[in-house]
Amino acid sequence: MSQTIHHTEVDGVPALFTHSTGPMRAGLVFRAGVADETLGRSGVTHLVEHLALHRQGVTDVHFNGATKAAFTHFHVEGTEHEVVTYLNGVCASLTNLPMERLETEKEILRTEESRREPDQLPLWRYGAQGYGLVSFPEWGVRQLRPQDVQEWAGALFTRGNAALWIAGERLPAGLALKLWDGPRRPMPAVTSALPACPAYFSDGQGGVLRDCVVRDTMASRLYAGLLERELALALRQNGGYSYTTATDHVSRRDGFATVIAFADVLPAKQDAALGGFVDVLAVLREGRIDPVGLEAVRGRLDGSLAAPDAAARRLPALAEGLLAGQPLREAEELRAELRATTAGHVHAVAAEAEATALMQVPSGHRADWAGYAAAPTTSPAAVTGRRFTPSGRDAPALLIGADGVSLTSGDDAVTVLFRQCAAKLSWPDGARRLIGHDGLTVHIEPGRYGVDAHTMATIDAAVHPSATVWLPPRMEQPRTQRPEAVAAAAPGADAAGHVGDHRV
Repeated sequence: MSQTIHHTEVDGVPALFTHSTGPMRAGLVFRAGVADETLGRSGVTHLVEHLALHRQGVTDVHFNGATKAAFTHFHVEGTEHEVVTYLNGVCASLTNLPMERLETEKEILRTEESRREPDQLPLWRYGAQGYGLVSFPEWGVRQLRPQDVQEWAGALFTRGNAALWIAGERLPAGLALKLWDGPRRPMPAVTSALPACPAYFSDGQGGVLRDCVVRDTMASRLYAGLLERELALALRQNGGYSYTTATDHVSRRDGFATVIAFADVLPAKQDAALGGFVDVLAVLREGRIDPVGLEAVRGRLDGSLAAPDAAARRLPALAEGLLAGQPLREAEELRAELRATTAGHVHAVAAEAEATALMQVPSGHRADWAGYAAAPTTSPAAVTGRRFTPSGRDAPALLIGADGVSLTSGDDAVTVLFRQCAAKLSWPDGARRLIGHDGLTVHIEPGRYGVDAHTMATIDAAVHPSATVWLPPRMEQPRTQRPEAVAAAAPGADAAGHVGDHRV
């Protein structure tokens, strides 16, 4: 079967087509994702996706949608007529979303969110903005109005911001991609909440998780595959510390990719598993590349690129690349790069990976002994302002100033400046939680701190309305619990109020 990918255009939308037998597969991809949102309006892209799919109804046709960090996908598999009906229907819905379904779809999103396992690494790496927003609940969904949702769809789900892909016997007739006109969106800005790398943080989960950002090459794909192989040998086969070891290579479509590695572990074996994990990383970083393992990984990658349906399987990723302005590369070009990649190239990726690494270690553990710096859980300074000291032993002091708020304990402070407030969570009983762009939080219980209504009103007025998130009443009223505050624990412990450990 031909592996040729044809670049064409349908209704003004750039399109990729490859010949394939069997049911037709197709997808419409938009350069719109979670990283385009703000924390105060998070979830709007996902809500648009759900609304756009509602009119498809319940059918035997296999279709779905997916909202990612930088892209939204609508995909379908079926007959030519079913594919045309689906794609035309999605476009029609995007220009006229079924707002009578708005509140119902909001409830569905909240149900979906309740089952989602949060990934904290993006938050610690990027902060409470851009790519870091995938770590957060979709707080903005509750208060989105029909006008807000339709305006978002009109700005991002446009003809100029879309790409089409199709795998079938021919380009289907009858496609009518009636979308609004609009420009191509640039890729989301890459932010950072890490002053130094490699870095680590401690979390309550039992496993070890590590990601790094490297150039998106065949060498980095080989590195990811080899790392998975070596982790399995060291932690499962030889050590018996882990049951599951895995890696993933996720292209960011801006010339870089994130390589994620994971190993689960029982509490009694956390020290041994963490040590073994770090040892595997060190082996690759030192250039001790197992030639047998390297060739095994190379063979798997080459086999994937040479498979009969390889071109069809690559189309969704290629459509993302098209929207990101990346050149279209055929499988043979990638296979040639793969064959030319040496152990030295993989060694270079391992060094690059170490320079950007972020590791999540089990609660109570550290990684400074391995050369990792503790990710920040405090701020450089506190604001100058009025001081509120609650009753209670070791309780942090609250400072409220003209430019922000701080919680302080000894020499440590957690500060959120109003101009850098990503979201202000607000409860009907008066409690407020301010989340900074760096992901740190300051939680204020007015009754606990004796903060008067006028002072709380100045905080509300200082934060931009678009960052305010109104939440429903709390099931239990707070009594004397300690607010999220400054850590008195060892470096890397997360009692400092990092929002990742203090979800609503």
